[in-house]
Amino acid sequence: MLYDLFAYLDQIDIPGAGMFKYISFRSGIAVVTALFISTMIGRRIIDILQRLQIGETVRNLGLEGQMSKKGTPTMGGIIIIISILLPVLLFARLNNIYILLMLITTLWLGTLGFADDYIKVFRKDKEGVQGKFKIVAQIGLGLIVGMTLYLSPNAVIRENMEITNSENEIEEVQIHPSEMKSTKTTIPFFKSNNFDYAWLASWAGPYREEVTWLFFVLIVIFIVTAVSNGANLTDGLDGLAAGSSAIMGVALGILAYMSAHIKFASFLNIMFLPGTEELVVFAAAFIGATIGFLWYNSYPAQVFMGDTGSLTLGGIIAVFAIIIRKELLIPIICGIFMVENLSVVVQVFYFKYTKKRYGEGRRIFKMTPLHHHFQRPGNGGIQALIQRPYTVVPESKLVVRFWLIGIILAVLTLVTLKIR
Repeated sequence: MLYDLFAYLDQIDIPGAGMFKYISFRSGIAVVTALFISTMIGRRIIDILQRLQIGETVRNLGLEGQMSKKGTPTMGGIIIIISILLPVLLFARLNNIYILLMLITTLWLGTLGFADDYIKVFRKDKEGVQGKFKIVAQIGLGLIVGMTLYLSPNAVIRENMEITNSENEIEEVQIHPSEMKSTKTTIPFFKSNNFDYAWLASWAGPYREEVTWLFFVLIVIFIVTAVSNGANLTDGLDGLAAGSSAIMGVALGILAYMSAHIKFASFLNIMFLPGTEELVVFAAAFIGATIGFLWYNSYPAQVFMGDTGSLTLGGIIAVFAIIIRKELLIPIICGIFMVENLSVVVQVFYFKYTKKRYGEGRRIFKMTPLHHHFQRPGNGGIQALIQRPYTVVPESKLVVRFWLIGIILAVLTLVTLKIR
């Protein structure tokens, strides 16, 4: 919105108007604006939620400090969504296909999460939106993202080309001068840094291109569903989901900037993605919004984000990674979300398997999602294969430790681009 205005002002030689051409300048303003908005409107939204008696319903699981959270306002994800949307609308180029996709993702999953919270709070139905409808909504978003990247003429890449010597050693990496539609993505730890989904459809003959994009859309749907649900499961401790998401946002913002800068793309031997530089502005707003939310969500939390926030954060991270062709790095960069997801899946599978085989369900962890495992004392009445740690880890310490792991994973994600 303001980009077009300042572009016009720059044409008529207004001093300082040309600053809006620079991604670094607009990103810096976006992160500060998002941080300011989230801290300023946070208190007012919390007061409104309290007046409407929109409080968290807590089921007693015997966790330390758990019942003190009862009645804490939920649906605070509204703060995050507003704090992301306003800076992006102000400082990003709204004719950019990738920005449009991110705005759709934010509104789509924000609406889904809001509906889920609304049913839980006002209709007193702890299940919220039925699982099948939630999955349908996530599939719908995956279809929109996948088909847009497939059909849009603006969603293109310029491939990285390796120049080798007689001994097959890479001497330099050049970026192809022509833009092209492609189903290639970045793959870590391999010498050839690109993976083409077309390889999965080599058997399809004349229909190879159509089958390739079908595979791609299905993968997009799976990633969006898995990461958004992972963020939802992670949102169980004060500040855990918001802080972890901010760390992931920093890593994704760096990757977007590198992918949109032809010299950095050549240095890292990754494909050059024209237009993704605008995503750095979105990432900056995302980081500012999540950090600002921590002002009220850090221990002891004054507000919870609810599904309104957690589904939105997970979906944003997933779609962002897909757009910049780094979705195969998600198991690393979103390692916290993935482990939380897997802990639940493994626990349920093992419980059902042992119940069928031995007539009694057994557990691997004391409790899932995984962060709750550390909140229960070992040998405290719950039979599980893993009893350590035997003492309860305080919530604030547990959250900081998860953040530190998230930082390590974010750094490792960036390092993987040079480890082959």
